[in-house]
Amino acid sequence: MLPAPARMRRREDFSAAARGGSRAGRRLVTGHLLIRADHDGPARVGFVVSRAVGGAVVRNRVRRRLRSAVLGYLDSLPGGSLLVVRANPQAATARQADLAAELDLVIATLLRRQLGALSR
Repeated sequence: MLPAPARMRRREDFSAAARGGSRAGRRLVTGHLLIRADHDGPARVGFVVSRAVGGAVVRNRVRRRLRSAVLGYLDSLPGGSLLVVRANPQAATARQADLAAELDLVIATLLRRQLGALSR
């Protein structure tokens, strides 16, 4: 379970990450990362799992699996950053190892893009 300060809850945060941040996608997941240099505090993570993924039981299972995979990345995200993880429909039938591997690739790509843009 994600700690309470690390959870993204407000619609404005989701919109800011999706519109102002970098986007990287794979077959199972897509991520949006916005690194905000003027904000202190922990990095926050939000999840988007639409009805296209499946029914409520399937969506909640995918969300739980993604949440447990993201837990290991909280320390590597810069403070104040916003990460939105969107599950694609293929995530419903994917194995946990595949979800974690694709999430790893997406987060690495996002960090490389955002930190590269900040250093310019």
